[in-house]
Amino acid sequence: MASSAPVSRSDVEMVHHLIERCLLMMMTLEECMDALAKHAQIDPIFTKTVWTELEKANKEFFSAYNSSQKKRVFHSSQKKSF
Repeated sequence: MASSAPVSRSDVEMVHHLIERCLLMMMTLEECMDALAKHAQIDPIFTKTVWTELEKANKEFFSAYNSSQKKRVFHSSQKKSF
């Protein structure tokens, strides 16, 4: 998806769906942007824009999700130190 092309509602819905799949795999925003750029040729800026709008519309969910992400990173870094 080229960054200069007009964006349709179906483009937004497709990226929304792909972001939901990233969330199911417990990806961070950065991991999701990288994966969609690599595997679906989606501009990372577009992915970030859709993600940000989803965060605004689902504040409670993303608050819990981001909290679980921080715990996952913390536990992951602790395992490496042993």
